[in-house]
Amino acid sequence: MSSTIPNAAEPAGPPLESPAGNDAPSPPEFSQRMGHPKPLWMLFMTEFWERFAFYGIRWALVLYMVAQFHAGNAAGEAPSNLIYGAYLALVYAAAIFGGYVADRVLGYQRSILLGAVIMAAGLFMIAMPDEQIFKFGLATVICGNGLFKPNISTMVGKLYAVSDGRRDAGFTIFYMGINLGGFLAPIATGFLAEQVFGTQAMPAYKYVFIASGIGMVLSLIWFWFGRRQLKGIGRPPEGDGGKQKVLYVFIGALVAIPAVYFLLSMGAAALQWFVLLPMFVILCALLLIEGIREGKVQRDKAIAMLIIFVFNVMFWMFFEQAGSSFTFLADKIVDRDIFGAGGFVFSNAWFQSVNSLAIIALAPVIALIWIWMGRRKVEPSIPRKFSLGLIFNGLAFLLLMFALSSLVDDVGKIPFWTLFMVYVIQSVGELCLSPIGLSMVTKLAPVRLVGFGMGGWFLSTGIGNNLSGIFAGHVSGTGGMTVQSAHAGYTFGFWALLIAGALLFLLGPLIQKLMHGVK
Repeated sequence: MSSTIPNAAEPAGPPLESPAGNDAPSPPEFSQRMGHPKPLWMLFMTEFWERFAFYGIRWALVLYMVAQFHAGNAAGEAPSNLIYGAYLALVYAAAIFGGYVADRVLGYQRSILLGAVIMAAGLFMIAMPDEQIFKFGLATVICGNGLFKPNISTMVGKLYAVSDGRRDAGFTIFYMGINLGGFLAPIATGFLAEQVFGTQAMPAYKYVFIASGIGMVLSLIWFWFGRRQLKGIGRPPEGDGGKQKVLYVFIGALVAIPAVYFLLSMGAAALQWFVLLPMFVILCALLLIEGIREGKVQRDKAIAMLIIFVFNVMFWMFFEQAGSSFTFLADKIVDRDIFGAGGFVFSNAWFQSVNSLAIIALAPVIALIWIWMGRRKVEPSIPRKFSLGLIFNGLAFLLLMFALSSLVDDVGKIPFWTLFMVYVIQSVGELCLSPIGLSMVTKLAPVRLVGFGMGGWFLSTGIGNNLSGIFAGHVSGTGGMTVQSAHAGYTFGFWALLIAGALLFLLGPLIQKLMHGVK
């Protein structure tokens, strides 16, 4: 699961010299809780509820679209995958605009609050069983999440000085909040849809979306009452016409929703070539120009960051099969009757919790491994940790290749444990890449454009997610997923990830040199 950046208001205190030689403001003095600034825990819970809302609907979207808008016909899998991939892509692409609005217009706090209101409205809209309202609801969620997501992550980075050794640990704790929400949400929404208001054969998807909307409202309330702890971080200067600006941004978001609806409907391939790719090229150019303006060291850091962005696209293209092709795989090809003879059927929704559970369980283990290797001076560099992320992602697809070629039973099913372990192996890859990526952007991006840089991180993730929908559409084919189509698609995924991971591993020393000591 994926989830940082200067704000419009300068916190009190003398500036600290950043590694790039630019002045970066130091944070105010905070009371400490468990070794970290107290506001970290408020942001932790705000993000927990927002991720509860976001991941609560993840397992249901493609299944709902096939059931509601394609009358349950398997031919609806491919178009549903494409809509899902485009939705995720636009969620992350919107982070660029949300980061810019926070940097230049509203400040982070107001952007978060406004984004929460809009996102909650969108989640309640998709509960209505009308295809057009559903798509407008997704467009509304996209606009709200764009204002919320990059800026709540940014606030974490603002709690620490650039040189504070606890910074990475703070992001890791924050990342745990993301995954705690991601773990509980599918369990809760799956239980509501399949046990309380429906059955496993006929889930009541409406209550999935309503429960997620309530989760978003709780996130809004948590941040509203907790933001005083931030001591002005993320607030714009006094007397800047703040309420009027909030109104203007709100009107802008309302105008943007139909535009996002159009982008959502234009088709994943057209979205990729005519929207996402040009945005990515322009963003990379702006970050590079700013890096050049700030000097050779910052230029090199910007180049290193942009190279990592490209490999980030590849990682998420295959990782995000979780909400698309893996969902259909679990529904049609995985034997979810764990004890046989109808003993206990593992809910499709619960597979979405495996990733978060693995992150929560394995994050301390991976952190200890890095510490152990660091003491022996053999800890991998940031680029090589990223390469390990790609390789572990590839190993998950290797397991699926094996299962779909050698473990298929007489009724065309593969064992439950195989898909369960795919999520676990992918989670190891994610731990090598995603938490480090969040912190990396705050260290490598030009100081004046850190929010924009975080938008670039999310845009690269979004491009990967759009490609994930296109890839999942090919896995399902025109008539729905089969053992043969899944095996062919996942074989391609394995080789693509292995080659990309090996290439990044070889480029690691060059990229690390460009980072000028950033670790």
